[in-house]
Amino acid sequence: MVRRALLLFLVLGFASLAAPALAQEEADSQPADPIAAERVISDDALAARLTDIFSEIDGLEALTVDVTSGVVSLSGTVSQQGDGDRAVSIASRLEGVVTVEDSITRSLAVEQSISPAIENIRSTLERTWEGLPLLGLALAVFLVIAVIGHLIASWRGLWRRVAPNPFLAEIISQAIRFMAVVLGLVTALNLVGATALMGAILGGAGVIGLAIGFAVRDTVENYISSIMLSLRQPFRANDHVLINEHEGRVVRLTSRATILMTLDGNHLRIPNAAVFKAIILNYTRNPERRFEFELGVDAEDDPVAAMASGLGAISALDFILKDPKPDALIKAIGDSNIIVRFLAWVNQSDTEFHKARSLAIRAAKDALEADGFTLPEPIYRLRFDGKVPALLTQSSEEEAAAPASDPATPTTRIPSASDAEAEASVLDVRPDDSISEKVDEERAQTGEKDLLDEGRPVE
Repeated sequence: MVRRALLLFLVLGFASLAAPALAQEEADSQPADPIAAERVISDDALAARLTDIFSEIDGLEALTVDVTSGVVSLSGTVSQQGDGDRAVSIASRLEGVVTVEDSITRSLAVEQSISPAIENIRSTLERTWEGLPLLGLALAVFLVIAVIGHLIASWRGLWRRVAPNPFLAEIISQAIRFMAVVLGLVTALNLVGATALMGAILGGAGVIGLAIGFAVRDTVENYISSIMLSLRQPFRANDHVLINEHEGRVVRLTSRATILMTLDGNHLRIPNAAVFKAIILNYTRNPERRFEFELGVDAEDDPVAAMASGLGAISALDFILKDPKPDALIKAIGDSNIIVRFLAWVNQSDTEFHKARSLAIRAAKDALEADGFTLPEPIYRLRFDGKVPALLTQSSEEEAAAPASDPATPTTRIPSASDAEAEASVLDVRPDDSISEKVDEERAQTGEKDLLDEGRPVE
């Protein structure tokens, strides 16, 4: 039963597949319906019809029409080549025309060639004169919309209340002014019916804008970075910052670059795109700053006692902060010494950081030496194979023969008043404000716009 059912299923399947093909063969074998013949139009009627049409069209009045068995032959002269093509196109569209034979020639007569051009110019001038009121109205509409947009954009008080800073307020006002000009132009072109021209202008502006966008990609990125920096300000004017590897005090933030005055008094201009993506270290945000230095003591000395001696000397300095308190730790064990690291904090508002560090190193070193700790020096071992070179022997003999110096003769220079002033200057740890004063003077003298806003928080 299963075999019979399977066989019946296969037979029915083949029959269903073969049925459309058999039906198509039967349809192809039947004779096709005859094609109806076109209605016959007399040659004289065609010739008369074309002659009447050409007589009503300027430039085609002089053409001669001859029709034989539906074949139209056009002859004669025209003043412009386009008139001949136009006559052929009209004749070919007429019912009953089989084909068109073009025997039309262009007339090279000066009068016939100039007359159409003069007529076109006259017609253009007439249409322009008639359209002057409409053009004046369109121009007036454009000016009114542009002036209204300019007045709205010039309302600085409103945009400064809306925008978080003056730079963004200026961008909003410029955008409103631009949109007003575009709206006025589109309205004026619609009023005069120049929609095709408007589409061409907008399309061309889009293509040009895309090309310019690719060409000034870096400039656009820098401009956007300026906007973001003006909104999320990472520093204030006169802040001591480190931007990547560039260190200095901030002079101003412009729409294109961040201007720093380096610690040696030079101007440094960094593009805002680089500043926005940079790692910024601001030393001014937190006036408390930690310094550190390392000293080595002999391997046989007690490192804890050395740490206590150094910390005592550092803590005794007036400019060292008691909170956070100084600290010390053993960094490493060297070949012949123990390296101790000292750490201490100062307030940069009233203490110069680098001077404080140098004086702390001096105090720790003097305290260790006074307490009997040995600050080891590099030790070199010299090995001589054989006899000592004659040069060394001669040198020793010359030193022995040299006269002894008089003990009464002083060997040290007597300190002078200038030396005392220099020492007082070295010991003075007050902050050096010379660079900060130069920045303030430049900000007061230069009228360049600054995007740094004291009213916004530093992030």
